[in-house]
Amino acid sequence: MNFRCILLVLAVASASGCGTINTTFRDEAVASGKLARWHSHCDSVPRIYSGAVFDYCTLDAEPRQNTGFNGHPAPALIVLDMGLSAVADTLLLPYSVYLQNKHGDIRKARFE
Repeated sequence: MNFRCILLVLAVASASGCGTINTTFRDEAVASGKLARWHSHCDSVPRIYSGAVFDYCTLDAEPRQNTGFNGHPAPALIVLDMGLSAVADTLLLPYSVYLQNKHGDIRKARFE
């Protein structure tokens, strides 16, 4: 696999809402809000391996009514992203350990 293919995979993963991007590099409110909006059964996501856990929590949500850009992500895309996020989370492990010690878990937002 050459460098261009790796860059293409990373670009597609980040454009499709990669779990690692959402939990590590974006504001905490983004991941927290998505967990609440999708009615996930997870109350929090640890920052260590947060991308893969976030993807699992999106699968562990109430049944989806529509998929695609306007709705919830399709389960097949979530499973694909879970694998890519696990690789990215492994590469970012020292940084995510630092974030976990500094900020703790990402808590699901409470909408009332």
